[in-house]
Amino acid sequence: MKFEPYPDREFLMLGLANVIAGQLADFLRREGRASLSVPGGTTPGPIFDTLSGVDIDWSKVAVFLNDERWVGEDSPRSNTRLLRERLLRGKAAAAQLIPLYAEAANPEERLEDLAEGLRPHLPISVLLLGMGADMHTASLFPGADRLTDALAADAPILLPMRAEAAGEPRITLTAPVLKGAMNIHILITGQEKRDALERALTLSPEEAPVRAVLDNATVHWAE
Repeated sequence: MKFEPYPDREFLMLGLANVIAGQLADFLRREGRASLSVPGGTTPGPIFDTLSGVDIDWSKVAVFLNDERWVGEDSPRSNTRLLRERLLRGKAAAAQLIPLYAEAANPEERLEDLAEGLRPHLPISVLLLGMGADMHTASLFPGADRLTDALAADAPILLPMRAEAAGEPRITLTAPVLKGAMNIHILITGQEKRDALERALTLSPEEAPVRAVLDNATVHWAE
């Protein structure tokens, strides 16, 4: 694991956005296409705002979430809705959004279709993850119903996930897909999450799911 501290959150958000933009540009130059997987929630919003104005060929970038709540875009809890509002605008409006939600009562009904949509865009070129104080990442929550399946080396691309801390059912990229990303960045802020990160290094992925991706990750932190 590489740890990158920043003097404040503004420097963190701008600096990490610039790193991600540079890595995407490198992939576009070398391979003619790139994929970017990002978390939901409000924390990465300033990064999305900066990236949306970056002058790269977004039409050749596939963008998808690490995980999604099983709710439609009309819900305020939809990560896809947030992605459209903060990242997929300006220059980045040309990017290809790969969905992690489809109209159905539960994620199991559309799991295979959604996974097939992701398959051509793997391995992930640039992966941005968050981490909770409980050491979850994506929707890999401690104690979740299918956490062991999602951590397995032969896990499928996507799995549904239910956990007490998650609220509604989720759909999430699994550990092998996350670990297989070419560039892995984890964004955390505040002392509580830095302390959680230190604890995660001493625990198993079952106890601290973020542990599954830490070895090859760069963690970006500011107070």
